[in-house]
Amino acid sequence: MDERVKQARAELGRRSFFEFCRARAPSFYKEGRHYIKELCQCMEDFLYSDKKVLLVNLPPRHGKSRTAQLFCQYAFGKNRELKIMTASYNETLSTMFSKNIRNDIGEAEGDLLVYSDIFPEVKIKKGDGAMNLWSLEGGFNNYLATSPKGSATGFGADIIIIDDIIKSADEALNDMVKDSHWLWFTDTMLSRLEKGGKIIVIMTRWAGDDLAGRILENMEDVQVFSRKAFDGEKMLCEDILDRAAYERKIRLTSKEIVLANYDQCPIESEGLLYGEFKTYDKEPNFYEVCAYVDTADEGKDYLCCIVFGISGAEAYVKDVLYTKEPMEITERKVAKILEDNKVNYALIESNNGGRGFARAVRDKMKTNFTVVKTFTQRANKATRILTFSAWVNEHIYFPQGWHYRWRDFYKSIATYKREGQNRHDDAEDALTGVAETVQRR
Repeated sequence: MDERVKQARAELGRRSFFEFCRARAPSFYKEGRHYIKELCQCMEDFLYSDKKVLLVNLPPRHGKSRTAQLFCQYAFGKNRELKIMTASYNETLSTMFSKNIRNDIGEAEGDLLVYSDIFPEVKIKKGDGAMNLWSLEGGFNNYLATSPKGSATGFGADIIIIDDIIKSADEALNDMVKDSHWLWFTDTMLSRLEKGGKIIVIMTRWAGDDLAGRILENMEDVQVFSRKAFDGEKMLCEDILDRAAYERKIRLTSKEIVLANYDQCPIESEGLLYGEFKTYDKEPNFYEVCAYVDTADEGKDYLCCIVFGISGAEAYVKDVLYTKEPMEITERKVAKILEDNKVNYALIESNNGGRGFARAVRDKMKTNFTVVKTFTQRANKATRILTFSAWVNEHIYFPQGWHYRWRDFYKSIATYKREGQNRHDDAEDALTGVAETVQRR
């Protein structure tokens, strides 16, 4: 590498964490990978912010651990007196994490850019470079790698990084394991944190009461960096995981694991309102195609339109529109979904502006094929949802693959709790409306 180019890249690496990552691993930290640039900026800002805890949730193979290792190196470059502790679910992983950081810092000079080109004053202390506990020149015990079963006695840390503390879905569903993680975190890790220290937790969101969930519930000054593999429109990073590979994984993997691993959506079976939903691969003959539309009450609510065919006493979902978009957009989209599915009968709740919405939908339809009716829902929503939940599970069928075709809709009903706080109930309200409509028709 030309010496002037090397010096320029080294200078950029000293100024910016993302540029440091680009200098150390240019094939992964590309300018066009926006999410990884955002993560690097987030971690650098966190280093100097007043926030105490940063939670990082990213899909597999998207560079979480790699970035955390580089962050340790960058932090030492900025301050050689720091003490950093990292922890993974077992000693093997924590040791690997430690060795990668130690070896990168001590890498010999060469033609390519190495760590010492960027931070020449940071060196591993000779004779004090064990795998799990080592020091920098001029420092003492700067780095410790541990695990929930390892030891942290006598070590104080300015930065604690916890990476992949849950190793599998089995552990995520084991209350004893999750309780032990929380006790380890509160009794051991927090007691090791120096005044003004910071914690970074990198993990898959397996369960609502996992370590990340309990931190969110019990601690203040928590910052969250979370990205989905697929946001409903585009992949997070096509060169790491493209749409075709993503959908193959979804077809071959249980829905709960997909939601946790790729969408950062904790799934728990205990206390859920609905059980396993029925599916179909071929539509039967319908004597009527209907739609039930629950308009959004407020800006934070979803509009939910479910198109379904009726065969006997069963409902077969054909199409779903589930969105927070404003009414001037959803009026047009509802009109289109009714026309595209040749809906015979559409029922729109008239509560909270629904009557005006229904008129606008009629005006935007190009055909008179659909009868659009409105009604006022006076029954208690929560009671209706609970009362019809068994009927929904027994008599409503969804097309195969519906859980990734309408991901937000699926996540809402798959995670809806029988008791407790639910963020939204628009999808459940509309499903209940489908059940009521079938029984009336």
